[in-house]
Amino acid sequence: MRTSQHALFPYSIEYFHPKVFAEIKSWPADILADYARIAELLMEHGPNLRLPHSRAFGEGLFELRPRGKSGIVRAFYCFLIGRRAVILHAFVKKSQQTPDRELKLARKRMKEVLHG
Repeated sequence: MRTSQHALFPYSIEYFHPKVFAEIKSWPADILADYARIAELLMEHGPNLRLPHSRAFGEGLFELRPRGKSGIVRAFYCFLIGRRAVILHAFVKKSQQTPDRELKLARKRMKEVLHG
């Protein structure tokens, strides 16, 4: 699933699978609003987006860091040629540390996207 590239934004956002987009749409309204704001920043700044909005995990994997009164969520992403960001995996964060299984799934999907 791909969002259109807009003249105002040099980067576009795609989703690894419709289920990733569905997970994001299921988030509470306050968190979803923060995600939308940060996604616009990602489309504007691309790989130059930094903390507190984005954090690098190394080897080309990044996370968006939306939050709200309802809680904290994360969306892992990577970049492809053509100024495209791909949201690989999204989840509700329930502990201070990112669970290893969430990180492993994001890395697995990144390999699929980058190497087929």
